Amino acid sequence: MATYEIPTSPQPQTFTVALNGVTYTLLLKWNVSAQAWMLDISDAQGTPIATGIPLVPGLNLAGQLGYLDFAFDSLFASSDNDPAAVPTFSSLGSTGHLYAEF
Repeated sequence: MATYEIPTSPQPQTFTVALNGVTYTLLLKWNVSAQAWMLDISDAQGTPIATGIPLVPGLNLAGQLGYLDFAFDSLFASSDNDPAAVPTFSSLGSTGHLYAEF
């Protein structure tokens, strides 16, 4: 299985990424009350596919969304020093990461 790190930075952001030949638009936003990053996935035209996915480590973030037939097998978050630590506002893109597996 191949792993690809989705490039992120510690700020709310919208960007496109090609995963296994399919282009997605990703929106990452910080949820102040939950103290967590939230992910929205749209198609290349901006049509929402899945919204409000919290970046919780240790889970396949798209695991319950298999019926959507994503171009990746799994999507997960991790932190360098503690794989179980939730990426903080300032750690996303440095020690907090978002990965796709094919």
